[in-house]
Amino acid sequence: MPATVWKGYLSFGLVTFPVRLFSAARAKTIHFHMLHRKDLARIKEVWYCSEEDKPVDRSEIVKGFETKKNEYVVVEDEELKAIAPPTASTIEIQQFVKNGEVDPVYYETSYYLAAEEKTNKAYALFSAALAESKREAIAKVAMHNREHMVLIRPSEGGLLLHTLFYADEINAANRGEQPKTKYSAKELDLAKTLLDRMSEPFHPEKFHDEYRERLAQLIEQKKKGEKIIAQPPRRKAPVIDLMEALKRSLKSEARPPSSKQQPAAAKKSAKRKRAA
Repeated sequence: MPATVWKGYLSFGLVTFPVRLFSAARAKTIHFHMLHRKDLARIKEVWYCSEEDKPVDRSEIVKGFETKKNEYVVVEDEELKAIAPPTASTIEIQQFVKNGEVDPVYYETSYYLAAEEKTNKAYALFSAALAESKREAIAKVAMHNREHMVLIRPSEGGLLLHTLFYADEINAANRGEQPKTKYSAKELDLAKTLLDRMSEPFHPEKFHDEYRERLAQLIEQKKKGEKIIAQPPRRKAPVIDLMEALKRSLKSEARPPSSKQQPAAAKKSAKRKRAA
């Protein structure tokens, strides 16, 4: 059974039922250890006391908040538990919104919100109500020393919960501005046609981390003592003539028509061949 990230209740009006949170996704990467170049021995992290200039055991470390320069307020774990809000044990629904109303820029981390029991009627009812009404729930839950604003939405097989950034955590100042330039109606039509040509159902399994694959290959080559061959960089010429670039893009994305898109003449010809 996967590890439980959080366990408690979900409150829906006057209805409360037990739920669990499981991690929905985890980034995969190749991890490196820090080594001493001289003898390739592992480098260990050591916590030092700046006052005594000596190593400190982890059991001697406490949490402290700096109130002013070199002055701290120490906060114990028991004190943090004592002030935990009700959302530490219950996901409290705050409101409902239409599907897609929350901008994805607010999405932080995804979790599976699972029913505690397989015969949890309240969970099934809540999930069905969200799906039928095309609504998503905004709620609050406290975990990992923080009270999160979250979005709950129905998905295949149950509910998904996404922690959300708060409004003051969005770096609005970093947002770019739309370039102030003009384009022709013909350029827009060509761009839309290119979008149509490149549109297809999303299948996440077709995408893969090419950098991670190359890194794994590099490690394997070094392990075998093989010569490392550098990958040539892709060269892209700057767009000088936008219309010409769009036309060339359309040619490169040209696809043979499907059976549904075949011209009528071609379909008739195919029927004649089958009849013969």
